[in-house]
Parts: sequence; C-alpha cells; structure tokens
Amino acid sequence: MGHGDEIVFSDAHFPAYSCNENIFRADGIEVSQMLNAVIPLFELDQYVDDKVVMMAPVEGDELPEGLVEEYSSELPDEVNITYIDRFDFYKRAKSATCVVVTGTTRKYGNIILKKGVTPLD
Repeated sequence: MGHGDEIVFSDAHFPAYSCNENIFRADGIEVSQMLNAVIPLFELDQYVDDKVVMMAPVEGDELPEGLVEEYSSELPDEVNITYIDRFDFYKRAKSATCVVVTGTTRKYGNIILKKGVTPLD
C-alpha cells in the first residue's frame, strides 16, 4: 500500500466480495484486534481529516453500544473517526486496496484506514 491507499477491516456481515476483488479472511479475529495489531505499524494519512472512517447508522438505527469506544481506544489519541453513509462506505470499499473480513458480528463493525507516509526513523 502506498500513501493515500485505503484498507477496510469489515465485520462478518459486510458484502466484501461484491465490493472488492482483493479479499482476505480473518474470521477468528475481531476488528478491534486487527486495529491493535496494525495501528503501531501503519502510519495514518496526516494530510486528510477522514483518515479513519466508519459507516454511519441508517436512520432509525444506532451503532452498537461500546463499538466506537472500543475502536477509538486502538487509534492514536489525536485521531477522530469520520462517519459516512452506508452506500458511500461501499463505494470507498470498492476502491480500497483490499477488504479484510473479520469475525466481528456487531452491526456497523466496519472501518476504513487511509495510509500515510511511513516515516524513515
């Protein structure tokens, strides 16, 4: 992945195969565990506000209790999560480098990370 490329960590319900050709399976792992493993090695894009994106709940629905806090706890302190419409999320997933399908079963358990420039030091 290069600067500006995106990766999706999806929940088990996500339509990964209709959104992207590059699918990796991590069925026994939760999205929060993927974030915990990847974030220390993955420089987020410092030039955009939407470096971490989640799907906004559909009208009348809500995000599962504790989901955002769980994901946020794995991100650097200064990073905010941007929320976008479900169909906009699918569109971004289509252009992502890949989708990693996890074993997360909570609704709206999907997240996109935008890669930044890896520092030399």
